[in-house]
Amino acid sequence: MLSVLSYGRFVARAVLGGLSQTDGRDYKLISASYGFGKDFRKGILKKGMCYGDDACFIARHKTADVLGVADGVGGWRDYGVDPSQFSATLMRTCERLVKEGRFTPSHPVGILTSGYYELLQNKVPLLGSSTACIVILDRRSHRLHTCNLGDSGFLVVRAGEVVHRSDEQQHYFNTPFQLSIAPPGAEGVVLSDSPEAADSSSFDVQLGDIILTATDGLFDNMPDYMILQELKKLKTTNYESILETAQSIAKQAHDLAYDPNYMSPFAQFACDNGLHVRGGKPDDITVLLSIVAEYTD
Repeated sequence: MLSVLSYGRFVARAVLGGLSQTDGRDYKLISASYGFGKDFRKGILKKGMCYGDDACFIARHKTADVLGVADGVGGWRDYGVDPSQFSATLMRTCERLVKEGRFTPSHPVGILTSGYYELLQNKVPLLGSSTACIVILDRRSHRLHTCNLGDSGFLVVRAGEVVHRSDEQQHYFNTPFQLSIAPPGAEGVVLSDSPEAADSSSFDVQLGDIILTATDGLFDNMPDYMILQELKKLKTTNYESILETAQSIAKQAHDLAYDPNYMSPFAQFACDNGLHVRGGKPDDITVLLSIVAEYTD
């Protein structure tokens, strides 16, 4: 039997839960980005929002805020193809679709599918491959709709704990799911997944929730507890504070990537697959950091 005090707490939680579900306010994301190209020793943004072979975008529409990250597959460089062109073009195309309103907030894979098929229809094929992650906040419903193909991904953090996250998709060790465009005649040889194969999810967010969207350059070098330690430094919702925290996270991941004695998440994963590896994993790093706030524009 519930005590009077326990019953009071139960009712309070129920009432507050009901209020949160019927909150008539619109929400928005306040977002900042930072990153490093693998070949650079400091954060350098290439044309567009690209760090090395990574690419990203932050876009707004009247109904939603949309984020995207993509990681170009570096192996194409061995065949004379710039891997950054595929990921950058994919993200620019997805961003344009959002700004034109050609998407449904509850269906992020639709953005990814439309963007990819536009690339397929180019008269001059844009060869390459990329992972991709799309995150959409529906302002009115307060739901976060996501799709993730490969080993980029996102975390939702509330009160210092991870309450929701993406699932990594790997064919086998260090071979993530990816969108690809192959040269004529090589379609069956180059690994290529359908955008519809992306893992999709929906999640109710609350004011103050932190959303971290990133490429594998972050997750391969920083475990959750390190990321959460950095996020504790984020005390306000102003853009400058969010950018400073994004920089701090990206810089720490970058430093760890070049530490030969560090047992990184990537090294641990390699050991689990029978490989004797130690150290960080030098890679491009892209971090998009967002806070859920009340829409007041």
